[in-house]
Amino acid sequence: MKEILYIIILSSSSLVVLFFLTKLMGNKQLSQLNVFDYINGITIGSIAAEMATSVDDGFEKPLVAMLVYGLFSVILSYVSQKSYKLRKFISGKPYLLIYGGVIYKENLKKAKLDLSELLVQCRVNGYFDISDIKVAILEENGKISFLTKEKYRPLTPDDVKIIPKEDNIMSNIIIDGKIMYRNLSAIGKNSKWLDNQLKAKGIKDYNNVALAMCDKNDNFMVFKVSNKKNMKEEDMII
Repeated sequence: MKEILYIIILSSSSLVVLFFLTKLMGNKQLSQLNVFDYINGITIGSIAAEMATSVDDGFEKPLVAMLVYGLFSVILSYVSQKSYKLRKFISGKPYLLIYGGVIYKENLKKAKLDLSELLVQCRVNGYFDISDIKVAILEENGKISFLTKEKYRPLTPDDVKIIPKEDNIMSNIIIDGKIMYRNLSAIGKNSKWLDNQLKAKGIKDYNNVALAMCDKNDNFMVFKVSNKKNMKEEDMII
């Protein structure tokens, strides 16, 4: 009876520690977890289970191990927020799988996908005819995003007999104050053009830009960095 009571106390303690570690590391849905987050979560859960049943060995070692894993996860998350390259290494990067009727086999290999798996994902998402898809991108969280051709989207232009304007993918040209020169070049722009666009929005320093995007039709969008605790909606997008 004494041993059972001890296990109940240990189990309750491990749950409390898990709760505070989760609060410390941040709440994420399963679909938002990167590979490291997923492995770290499993490991901490396993250690918590060991802590709950460590009647003879004591709970100190599992508790310290849980705290170390949790602290390491917090530090890595903070560092990755400050470094785009490190975040890209940890979380991975999106891969273009389909664009304009072309399947990118090299990106399929990098993403560890074969053509059959890609077709399964297309069907699961409701695209039984792959020719309906204009763009397919494997996101960092392992899910595939699809952009259908204009005439196949809900309330299609064919229904109202209009010719649609061609859509283009928005390219990230500034992330966390860092210019993505390759993306900038891909849309036919340069740093001087970017400076002029930012000046027109009243922005003089790249560090004040959280995200800037543009497409080949010159649709330009900027999201500013703000440290305000109570931001107004109009302060967020310009």
